[in-house]
Amino acid sequence: MRGEDGLLDRADLQDSWARADRLDLLLGDPGDPGNPAGLRALLAADRQGSRSDAAERVLDGFGLGAEFVPVADGGRLDRADGLAAVLGAVFRRDLALGFGHGMTSLFAATPVWAAGDARQRAEVAGILCGGGQIAIVHHALARGNALLRGEMRIRDDGTGHGFVLDGRKEAVLNAGRARMFTVYGRAGDAAHGPGSLSVVLLDREGFAAGGARVLPRRPTTGLRGGHVGGLELDAHPVPDSVLVGHQGQGMRLALQTFQLSRALIPAALVAGADTVLRAAVGAALRGGLGPRQRGVITRAFAELLLCDSLTQCALRALHLQPHNAHLTSATTKYLVPELVRDTLEDLVTTLAPAGDLSAESARATEQLHKFLRDMAAAGLGAVGAATCQAVLVPQLPRLAARSWFTAVEPPRELFVAEQGLRLPSLDLGSLAVAGGDDILAAALVHGARRLLDRDGYGPYGPALRALVTAFVGELGRLRRRLGVLSPRGRPAAPGPAILSLSERYVLVAAAGAAVSTWQWRGGSGSAWLVVALRGLARRLGLPDLPELPPGAAGEVLEDAIARWRGGRAYDLRAGALPSLTAPERR
Repeated sequence: MRGEDGLLDRADLQDSWARADRLDLLLGDPGDPGNPAGLRALLAADRQGSRSDAAERVLDGFGLGAEFVPVADGGRLDRADGLAAVLGAVFRRDLALGFGHGMTSLFAATPVWAAGDARQRAEVAGILCGGGQIAIVHHALARGNALLRGEMRIRDDGTGHGFVLDGRKEAVLNAGRARMFTVYGRAGDAAHGPGSLSVVLLDREGFAAGGARVLPRRPTTGLRGGHVGGLELDAHPVPDSVLVGHQGQGMRLALQTFQLSRALIPAALVAGADTVLRAAVGAALRGGLGPRQRGVITRAFAELLLCDSLTQCALRALHLQPHNAHLTSATTKYLVPELVRDTLEDLVTTLAPAGDLSAESARATEQLHKFLRDMAAAGLGAVGAATCQAVLVPQLPRLAARSWFTAVEPPRELFVAEQGLRLPSLDLGSLAVAGGDDILAAALVHGARRLLDRDGYGPYGPALRALVTAFVGELGRLRRRLGVLSPRGRPAAPGPAILSLSERYVLVAAAGAAVSTWQWRGGSGSAWLVVALRGLARRLGLPDLPELPPGAAGEVLEDAIARWRGGRAYDLRAGALPSLTAPERR
């Protein structure tokens, strides 16, 4: 419920988590070979290029579409981290199902929640709460994959009361199923610029007026069950009432609403990677835990916790830091897919140990390769990283000159979800698209001061202090190099030098999220943090790294095995997954 001050109380957090558990139960044990919504059935559907009808019926019966509609508009959407928890139950099973039957509609609706009028909000809410779907037609991006190539043009119809749309988009997720399309259209022959895009809503029923047709479904390498079709518009007339916000607002709406997607997608990847790691632990226990298996599982688990700390911070920043969230979400979307992809590729040898030719290992390996294919098809590769760099690179010199080492410490609520936590309502239209402070760098600097000001932290304390000191030192080196490249914080043009610095920056920022998350969660259980920070430092090539303290890797591995046996999630919450039959795993 909302209080008079517009904040959310603890019950809303519990409700989101309870709904996530309920959906997990409804979808059933993913490892049960007889479960029509289990991993085996989902893999079989993927081979046939379709989605699981049984799984979709579960999502429809649960009313997943209502999770994407704000409470004020009749839905259940209050908190970004709560939404991520609900979607996690889907993404632990299948990225294609999660994108195709879930997040695509959410992303299509977000411009309406940010700038739509009352009629548009009611229409979109009615479709989603009624079990319908909405597709998004993105604007074109240079170097984009199929989902990001092609573009629509929008021009006045000459009457002053409507528009005419032209263009062709070959790849639109859920085009054949969508009741409505959210279209980013470029004004006439306008060049790329802040005022060149507008957003319109196209109701499929209006296609009867002519000039619009849905293109047939096309086969895809990844997201095979995503029902990718297309949309072609040929002088298609629409009234001015379909415009979301005002003309030329499309780029700002994209920059605002993509902040939610850039935080949610990494959360989806953490959930999906949970399943692959679970399979790897099971395979290693069956085949014997050799030194390589132990090392790979330990690093993978620690990196997943690191990714979750960064992701949860980005999700809550949308509520708590609306002027700074664009930086946090871009950093998260830039780094987490890379870490997850590298982690999963390392797990290949663990999923299929030498001599293990079992059907179970073969299915686990197939699941991993499907996950990687789906990631690439969803734009979670070089293209996705480039769009995030486009947010970060112009701002890094300013941040280095005016925010790093001077910004105030961000609130602890960014890093914990505890009893009594209250968040401001999610308001996508209030999100800034530039400026602000670097809350992740501030988290590192202030977290390091706290860590260095006190002794303790058990046998891992010396290694933690050495690692955190190294990351703070790297932040200082980045500031000096940016100061030479762009004196006085002036924006820097993209180029190899600053792109390289941005790649180093996101690793330092992730360390800030991990350190503050660990501290504000009580500063205990530090083994995973030592392993994760050392992995980041090795990626950076930092010199004179401390050796991993004795016992740290073993503690992380024991936790990974205990969670496998107990059916608990491989994330910071470590909650029990109701669909997993824990007694059978002991």
